[in-house]
Amino acid sequence: MRLIPQPEEVRQLVVETLERLGVAMFRLPALKETILIDDGRYVARSYRLDGYLAMWLIGVGLVQFYDEEGTMLCTINLCLELEPQRMAA
Repeated sequence: MRLIPQPEEVRQLVVETLERLGVAMFRLPALKETILIDDGRYVARSYRLDGYLAMWLIGVGLVQFYDEEGTMLCTINLCLELEPQRMAA
């Protein structure tokens, strides 16, 4: 089983959550995605749209959502939300 979800899965989860938070569907193509590398290690991805920020903390398997004022709106535990899949040998 893989422990880290694929970026496409997390991106889709972010899009679905932003929709539930009230972001208009037509705005979703404007989603800006950034990768954070710290000391050569891939540690996070952030997603920004219309003042909302979602931060995927790779090492802990969480995605946190914030509004334009920095207030945390929700946290999603990827270990519980996404179904693990087998990796090819």
